[in-house]
Amino acid sequence: MKIIETKSAPAAIGPYSQAIIANGFVYTSGQISLNPQTGSIEADGIEAQSEQAIKNLGEILKAAGSDFSRVVKTTCFLADIKDFAAFNAVYEKYFISKPARSCFQVAAIPKNALVEIEAVAVV
Repeated sequence: MKIIETKSAPAAIGPYSQAIIANGFVYTSGQISLNPQTGSIEADGIEAQSEQAIKNLGEILKAAGSDFSRVVKTTCFLADIKDFAAFNAVYEKYFISKPARSCFQVAAIPKNALVEIEAVAVV
């Protein structure tokens, strides 16, 4: 196993890694819309927060030697399922290979974010 860490994405806000490579796959931790430089959520609205969370995820995939085209599964958490269509409009710009996906409304996301995304990708 190999721990992945990049300064191009927000540092973990708890006792976990940004990602782990194991057996030819990278498993990312969930990414929210934190600005990597400030550690704060600066994006307003589901679209802007989705863009930032996905950009953060992309930087971690890149650091692991992978990219969006190699993602096989995502899990997406929304603070409000009513944002599903707006979230999908952003998501589909990046995940054009259409990986398997689960998407849930959850009671709360760290730092009151509107969206969190995690991925599994081939390295």
